[in-house]
Amino acid sequence: MNKTAEKVSKAFRIQGMQHIGVAVTQMDRSLKWYRQLFGMDIPFFDSVQEAPLMDSHTRGETIAKRASMVLNLQGGCAFEVLQAASFVPKPASWEIASGDLGLTTVQMKTKDIQKMHAHARQFAGERCDEKLSITPWGASTFYLNDPDGNAFQILEAEDSFARTSHPSGGVLGCTIGVSDMEASLKLYANQLGFDKVVFDETGIQSDWFHRPHGQEHYRRVRLTQANPGAGGFGPITGRTYIELVQAKDRSGRFIFEDRIWCDTGFAHLGFDVRGMDSLGKALAKHGFGFRCDTADAIGMGETKVHCTYIDDPDECWLEMIEVHKIPIIEKWGLFLDVQKRGADEALPMWILRALRFSRIRD
Repeated sequence: MNKTAEKVSKAFRIQGMQHIGVAVTQMDRSLKWYRQLFGMDIPFFDSVQEAPLMDSHTRGETIAKRASMVLNLQGGCAFEVLQAASFVPKPASWEIASGDLGLTTVQMKTKDIQKMHAHARQFAGERCDEKLSITPWGASTFYLNDPDGNAFQILEAEDSFARTSHPSGGVLGCTIGVSDMEASLKLYANQLGFDKVVFDETGIQSDWFHRPHGQEHYRRVRLTQANPGAGGFGPITGRTYIELVQAKDRSGRFIFEDRIWCDTGFAHLGFDVRGMDSLGKALAKHGFGFRCDTADAIGMGETKVHCTYIDDPDECWLEMIEVHKIPIIEKWGLFLDVQKRGADEALPMWILRALRFSRIRD
C-alpha cells in the first residue's frame, strides 16, 4: 500500500454493523415482544420526530415516526424499532421471500439453539418453525416471524458479552436480496469492509425448503469482516455477518415496492462509522455517494449522532452513523462523549456493564 492510500484508509473507519431498523404497526406491542422473545431490553432512546432525511423514500413528503433503539446485553447489534406517527403503515402485498430485493431476514444469535427453539416455540407458537433445520454449511437453525410478518433466523454464535438467563442474544447479521451479486459485492465487500467470504454456493438451500420459494435455486454468499473494527461497543457487538442472496429462478421484487420507508418491514441496515466526511468522499468515488446527510450531530432524546444514507445497487437503504454522545444511564444523567475516544478504542468495561441498570423488566 502506498503512503497516499494508507493515509486515506486511516481517515475513516467502518466498525461494522450497528443496528437493524424494524418498522412495525404497534410499537409498544413489538418492543415488549422483542424484550420477551429476544431479550432486547436495554433502551438507548425513544422519541417521536420528523424524518426529513428519508424524503427521497417517502415520495417527497416528510413523515413523522417514533423510534426506539434497544439492545441485548449478551451481545450483538441493536434494533431501531420504528412506527410511523403521521400515517398508517401497511405491509407488503405478497409474502416476502429470500431473493426479494432488500433486507428480507434478520439473524439473531444464541448460545444454545435447542434452548432458544424451545423458548421461541412456547412464546411465538405457530409463528416459529416446528423443527430445526440445517444450513448448507452445517449449522442448526430455525426461523420465525413477528406479529408484523418480519422474518428472523436463529443461529448459534460462540461470542457473547454478558451472561444473562435469557436464551437469545442480539442481532448476528442479516440477509439481503440482490439482483446482481457481483455488483453488490463491490459495495458490501470492497467498500463496506465485509471482505471475508465464509460461504458461497449456488443451488437449493437446505434450510429454506419450508420457506416461501424455498425449493428454488439461489446464489448465497455469506460475508463477515476479516478485520472487524472495535469501536466503543465492539465488545458487545461481536462478529456480524451479511448474507447476500440472488434468486436464480425468478426476479426478486423490491420489498418496499409501492410502499415507503416506515411501512412495515426491515427498513434499513445501520453501520457504525468514524470519519464521516472522509467516508463520504470514498463512497462517492465508487458511485455510492450520500443520498442525504445531517451534516452535523442531531439529537434523538439525549443521544447525538451524525447520520447519512446511501442505497445499495437494488435500493436497499443503508445508514451510516457516527455517534457523538450516548446515554449510559440516562436516569442518573450519565452520558459519554464518544468523539473524545480513539476510533478503535472500546468503552471501559464498567461503562458497558453499567448498561444493565437501564434494563426494562416485564
